[in-house]
Amino acid sequence: MRSEETDGKMSGLIRRTFSVPPLGCNCTILGDPVTKQAIVVDPGGAAEQILREVQNLGLTVVSILHTHAHFDHFLASGEMKKATGALLALHEDDRRLWEMVETQCRLFGVSYVPAPPPDYWLKDQEKLVLGGIEGQALHTPGHTPGSMSFYFAQEQLLLAGDTLFRGGIGRTDLWGGDFGAIEESIRERLYTLDEATRVITGHGPETQIGIEKDSNAFVRG
Repeated sequence: MRSEETDGKMSGLIRRTFSVPPLGCNCTILGDPVTKQAIVVDPGGAAEQILREVQNLGLTVVSILHTHAHFDHFLASGEMKKATGALLALHEDDRRLWEMVETQCRLFGVSYVPAPPPDYWLKDQEKLVLGGIEGQALHTPGHTPGSMSFYFAQEQLLLAGDTLFRGGIGRTDLWGGDFGAIEESIRERLYTLDEATRVITGHGPETQIGIEKDSNAFVRG
């Protein structure tokens, strides 16, 4: 079930990234070692597995963030919220996608799992606070209208969702996809970050900003 798992501490940040069904979305747990507070990003499925990982790390989930509202990135959100009481967050431009999760599941032949509406809407450049660790939410539309990336500058870490992959970019032929928008998001929002920034992608292996600027097959720096 796991295609990739990464355990690590960067400047004190606890991170665990692993693949979850049904489509191999990379779910990431970020934790503050002092307060033991955690953020879960993109709980695509397998709520029990994610909760077990959180428990093994000794963390308490306070927020569940979504890079976008495709079903494979939030099928476990409802169960996670019920188990932890954490707040769900998404960019408002993906409201329509969130509301049509049943349609998405049906078209892809995946069992429908209801999810409650987000507790709040993420804003571009919104500060993300996790104990003593700070990050920033970046609106990077293109894969979907409300696609977000989560950047932690001190840790040189970017959670890019399905906007940027190793050697590729997110598809733009689904609901609300826009190649021009994703190209602009990558060039103007992501490629301007430190080249040493590690990129956790929505699916598959991680990469670095500098590597993608030099060699990405779709968008060069």
